[in-house]
Amino acid sequence: MTTSTPAPVAVPERVLSPLVLTAIIVTVLAWASAFIVIRGVGPHFGGGSLALGRLIIGSVLLSLVLIGHAWVRPTRREWAQIISYGIVWFGFYNVALNTAEHTLDAGTTAMIVNIGPILIALGAGVFLREGIPKWLAIGAAVAFGGVVLIGIGTGGASIDGVGILWALAAAVAYAAGVLLQKPTLRRLPNRQVTFLGCAIGMLACLPFIGSLVADLQAAPLPSILGVIYLGAIPTALAFSTWAYALSRMPAGQLGVSTYLVPPLAIIFGFIAFAEVPVPLAIAGGILCLVGVALSRRKSRVIVPVKSLAE
Repeated sequence: MTTSTPAPVAVPERVLSPLVLTAIIVTVLAWASAFIVIRGVGPHFGGGSLALGRLIIGSVLLSLVLIGHAWVRPTRREWAQIISYGIVWFGFYNVALNTAEHTLDAGTTAMIVNIGPILIALGAGVFLREGIPKWLAIGAAVAFGGVVLIGIGTGGASIDGVGILWALAAAVAYAAGVLLQKPTLRRLPNRQVTFLGCAIGMLACLPFIGSLVADLQAAPLPSILGVIYLGAIPTALAFSTWAYALSRMPAGQLGVSTYLVPPLAIIFGFIAFAEVPVPLAIAGGILCLVGVALSRRKSRVIVPVKSLAE
């Protein structure tokens, strides 16, 4: 009996389920629309009051989703993570993003905020021990290059230094929020974690209640409807679909998918405000798509298979 040379066999790549893919698409579309709506209602709502109004609507709707479902008691560690992610992501992130868009256009804001996925990928590799696969790093770099092109192509508005700092703060809060949220989804239901985060963010924004009341009294109906939309779709719906996807795939890979937000924000901006994307912005959008596609690739793992020959 002789033993032949082991034959390499490629391990097939795990494919996203249709439900997870749908959740990602819904999240990206909703968050892209948020940049446009925030800019539209910005003249009538301050950064803090808009965040509070959005989170009140989101908390009410998310509480309805909990009806009929068992409550899982969080541990002390999970409570600490939930409270931190609620304050950082739902609370501070929304205030920072809204404030940034008072002085920056939607495209530039989306470009800056979307350095968040790079921070998520790096943080997940280090703190969540997900590792940083080669194709994730390559895809992140390519997609970020696309985001930069979009920012350059849509930089027609004057760039405000304070606005850039607020947008950078939003990006850091976004990444920190995801890294704090991910561990809680290992045991707790998605809907429960999302509701608690939104409700805690709302409580953190309660100091803006006076501003919210004053803004609601002075704002026109379309802007008030915009606040309701932000609470219902980009908050209640999109954060739920995000949590669903995050519980079923690595944080780094999911974070890179949000590089699709800036090119979509450009398209929505054209529809809503008749802004015509310049060729450089279009090129950046295509580059974002290429980067996301590359991030989904996985290196083939070669497993030796022994075969016996008589």
